[in-house]
Amino acid sequence: MTAEPEATPRIMLLTGASRGIGHATVKRFSAAGWRVISCSRHAFPDKCPWGAGPEDHIQVDLSSPASTKAAIAEVKRRLPDGRLDALVNNAAISPKGDGGSRLGTLDTDLETWVDVFQVNFFAPIMLARGLSAELEKAQGSVVNVTSIAGSRVHPFAGAAYATSKAALASLTREMASDFGRRGIRVNSIAPGEIDTAILSPGTDRIVEQIPMQRLGTPDEVAKIIYVLCTDTSSYLNGAEIHINGGQHV
Repeated sequence: MTAEPEATPRIMLLTGASRGIGHATVKRFSAAGWRVISCSRHAFPDKCPWGAGPEDHIQVDLSSPASTKAAIAEVKRRLPDGRLDALVNNAAISPKGDGGSRLGTLDTDLETWVDVFQVNFFAPIMLARGLSAELEKAQGSVVNVTSIAGSRVHPFAGAAYATSKAALASLTREMASDFGRRGIRVNSIAPGEIDTAILSPGTDRIVEQIPMQRLGTPDEVAKIIYVLCTDTSSYLNGAEIHINGGQHV
């Protein structure tokens, strides 16, 4: 009796995988048998316990269009059969002022605006367009990670970050309309206050206003990303899922 051949694992490309929501997403998808190709500014750390990491990690500077284009070409080379089942645009930057202060519209210089939008807005559409044929072949999904700061003025998130996330939410709708016709679903998630290493001092005052009276966990976000990349959400396209314990109500 011959053994059945092993099924080819589904493949996800994830930006911003090194910590917080991204790290939890790697663990969630890997546990479900997916192959995760990660992208970040840093080389793969030697002490990371993720065994497949060195072979499935791509170092890229998403603030550079040239570096992003080179990463797209490298991803294509690593895809067997030219298929990509999911793209999760999670990487983002949120610069701070002196002493970690919030940068508003009056004190954010043009270079900072450009860098933030390149990473938070332009890189996601560059990756999705550059890998659209591979996503179409797999009838895959794109998940853009926006933010509660994209729909309201946030006490800690800066103006450039907030407006880039609002733009990404709008881009998600546009992509859902265009990519959906090719069988690629595009949705977004808008996390609120999630318990990660980048929380700002004073977040406890925000938690007091959240109906659920607690922070969210990175895995609670990763679980929704996973759902958006599987058949459970097969008719969900163009949605923005708010993951914030009711903070937006």
